[in-house]
Amino acid sequence: MKINKFEDIIAWQKAKKLTVEIYKSFGDCRDFGFKDQIQRASVSIMNNIAEGFERLGDKELKKFLFIAKGSCAEVRSMLYLAFDLNYLSKEKTRQYYDLSLEISKMISGLIKTLNY
Repeated sequence: MKINKFEDIIAWQKAKKLTVEIYKSFGDCRDFGFKDQIQRASVSIMNNIAEGFERLGDKELKKFLFIAKGSCAEVRSMLYLAFDLNYLSKEKTRQYYDLSLEISKMISGLIKTLNY
């Protein structure tokens, strides 16, 4: 299947969902440094997928997908902290962690397709 626009990429769709959930969960958080970091990391996932796709070259796309994958790891790292600081319940932490891991695996799959 040919992907014609970044909005068709399932990893981008899931990254957008994760970002919206992160924004909702931390909207009232008074720890502004933490809040800013986890929000920017989640936004980075979806935006790097989009930017890489729009560059219209496999080499560029791959570079941006690796950045997006790194941002997935950053979100997961921040989720450990969110849980330890009691900013998120165990259930929400697990939900966001699992979604981030799923996105990371999808990005890895996209990168592998670019290697062929």
